Amino acid sequence: MGIFCDDAVLIQKGNKPGEPYSITVNCPDKAGLGCDLCRIILEFGLCIARGDFSTDGRWCYIVFSIVPCPSPIKIDWESLKNRLLSACPSPLFSYCFNQQYGSSPSPVYMLKLFCLDQKGLLHDVTKVLSELEFIIERVKVMTTPDGRVLDLFFITDGMELLHTKKRQDDTCAHLLAVLGEFNVTCEIQLAGPEYRSQQGCSSLSPEIAEELFGSELLDKKSNMTKLEKATITVDNFLSPAHTLLQIQCLDQKGLFYDIMRTSKDCNIQIAYGRFNPSVKGYRNMDLFIQKTDGKKIIDPENQASLCSRLKEEMLHPLRVTITNRGPDAELLVANPVELSGKGRPRVFYDVTCTLKTLGICIFSAEIVRHSTSNGEWEVYRFRLEESVDFPLTSSRSRSQIVDRVKRTLMGW
Repeated sequence: MGIFCDDAVLIQKGNKPGEPYSITVNCPDKAGLGCDLCRIILEFGLCIARGDFSTDGRWCYIVFSIVPCPSPIKIDWESLKNRLLSACPSPLFSYCFNQQYGSSPSPVYMLKLFCLDQKGLLHDVTKVLSELEFIIERVKVMTTPDGRVLDLFFITDGMELLHTKKRQDDTCAHLLAVLGEFNVTCEIQLAGPEYRSQQGCSSLSPEIAEELFGSELLDKKSNMTKLEKATITVDNFLSPAHTLLQIQCLDQKGLFYDIMRTSKDCNIQIAYGRFNPSVKGYRNMDLFIQKTDGKKIIDPENQASLCSRLKEEMLHPLRVTITNRGPDAELLVANPVELSGKGRPRVFYDVTCTLKTLGICIFSAEIVRHSTSNGEWEVYRFRLEESVDFPLTSSRSRSQIVDRVKRTLMGW
């Protein structure tokens, strides 16, 4: 039986101020639907307080309780509903939303800003783009000797309207309202060779790559404490058709997205899932899963491999370090890339917000991709300017910056 477009996604406000919003999704199922929905929710600066997920392989029913993440942006609830609808697989949805939310890959546009430098400029621009529902795919930021900044943002439009002159003019108007119209140039056009050149391999040296992705980066003492609390129990007796994973781990921003992303990339289907509210900073989750062939996960090696991958993603979804780049200090932040090619939402927003809060200026920035034996990573590179409060030659200051960035990214 068909359903109307508005019935597929319902968003309800809490009964009292401060209570979570409720999102109900009731639509045909598809591979990775839970991951796609969690990603959109995270893009809007929202966190999932609790959730229930069930599917019979043909139809999916999901209920999320959501709250704003730390450092929230302004939420357009109607736009969020439309974005969630766009992820639901149905010819009816395609008919209703094809004009704005096509199924083909979104075109990449280049936003070029040329203006006088000012403290916190990069985050101010990023905040405007986030509120306008643009997704930052790549960035190239350069400071000139005369105190100006050339920012190249390669973006896709969540509303699929950037091909129109009105959307382009509105975007530039919002940016000029924040940056001031004096000596500001704003141009938007389809990305050309500039974007393709940004898609190449990263220029990370082997030494920096080892520091960023090797085990030496991990704080063994703190992570051993987390490891003792991060447990996954595998049960093949409770359900005749599904393997049960009982998970307990430290709560953090994007946790459900990380679990759904890992399941999607490992070709694991979640038939039923319950994400319980956080208790003393930890989460308990029950996931009834199958392989894509509809069978349980019986082989001990497959069980161990899946549990190891899930633990790694729960404990270390992001890598953060500060290293030397010539005479300068460079902040590096890395996150895994989905097999679909999508990076993690809001990383650039959170990092620039933290650096602005700390009063640390960014001399240059870029986003690159780096491949390891474990897959592809998105790497954010920020060349930092010297700070009075956080002298970058001090190992203590570097540790404080890394800690603050991590806490913002993880929502701690």
